[in-house]
Amino acid sequence: MPLPEPLRVSDGALVPLESLKPLEQLHLPPEFDGGSGTNRALGNRPQIAAQNDIDAIRAWLARFVDTKATFDTYRKESERLLLWSTTELRKPLSSLTHEDLLLYRRFLANPQPALRWVMTGRKVARADPSWRPFAGPLSPASERQAFVILNTLFAWLVNAGYLAGNPLSLSRQRARKAKPRVTRFLEDDLWQAVKTSIDAMPRDTAREQEHYARVRWLISLLYLMGLRISEVVSNPMGGFFRRRDRDGQDRWWLAITGKGDKERLLPATTELMAELSRYRRHHDLATLPYGGETTPLLLPIGGTHRTLTRGAVHLIVKQVFDNAIGHLQSTGEAHERASDRLRQASAHWLRHTAGSHMMDGQVDLRYVRDNLGHASLSTTSQYLHADDDDRHSATEAGLRLNW
Repeated sequence: MPLPEPLRVSDGALVPLESLKPLEQLHLPPEFDGGSGTNRALGNRPQIAAQNDIDAIRAWLARFVDTKATFDTYRKESERLLLWSTTELRKPLSSLTHEDLLLYRRFLANPQPALRWVMTGRKVARADPSWRPFAGPLSPASERQAFVILNTLFAWLVNAGYLAGNPLSLSRQRARKAKPRVTRFLEDDLWQAVKTSIDAMPRDTAREQEHYARVRWLISLLYLMGLRISEVVSNPMGGFFRRRDRDGQDRWWLAITGKGDKERLLPATTELMAELSRYRRHHDLATLPYGGETTPLLLPIGGTHRTLTRGAVHLIVKQVFDNAIGHLQSTGEAHERASDRLRQASAHWLRHTAGSHMMDGQVDLRYVRDNLGHASLSTTSQYLHADDDDRHSATEAGLRLNW
């Protein structure tokens, strides 16, 4: 595929830019494919068979094919850099220098020309001719994340014997000590607005009732369990099970497979199990799940028991936040800060909100870590049932939704 020409003006009319192609459709001419890139580790013994930049990127991405969210994110960042390098700089990715990447960082903050780089309207499939690499300018946090991923790419290509050096290694600095607080969470007034707007949802028709039940259950699940959306859509209700504690009391748990295919065990509080039973009744299911049940944790409206996509769940959550903004405006309580915060919010904010509230509720930091899956359970934890019981009790006492 020939590279697209720059935007030109001919007889006063703009000549449309040829659209960029995603990685799986991209074919580069020899002068841009990296076969003779100036940063190639020629003469060494490479550990991968790649002879050009596209194949080298594919070899790197092959390590993540079993983790869809990671694969999609890593492909997006490597694809953007490859397209920018060959389209804007007119040089192979394997010829990029440290100075080139400083230019690329500025480009991420304002991808121009927008006609070539930025999506217009709704998101489209990668094979669609109107596909673009960007939805808009990247925030400073997203820029940093992009460069963390690209540094991983370059470092791996150096270790694989494909590149002679990592052009980003000069930018690496000692990591700053993390700030002792998370900023992407809902303050108490915003969290209350979210719950109140859900309670105010219309329930006149059967469909409205089903939609209300789904939203209420989803928010309960994201908050009380601290789940990621990927975990909501990929785990069944059969993960719920009962176990008798040291005092002879039955406690409910949820076993899930989460990020990186790691398994973790989450306390299912009495409040959550009540919400689950309430939701299941809307779908004419038994009040409590049974072992091995394949019913998805979240169901589409209409009675079918199929799995929702992550995109569909994201849209549901964003609508919840939009409704909360509308609720604040209708009561005269809205102001610019609250509206801006809710517009920025995502499902992951509920996870951070849960973590913040557990800390406020004096839940042991170790239990918060294990509930959110920030670290894998230690090998001995499977034998320390007393510790699990304490975690369940602490979560029950320190994290309440209070519809």
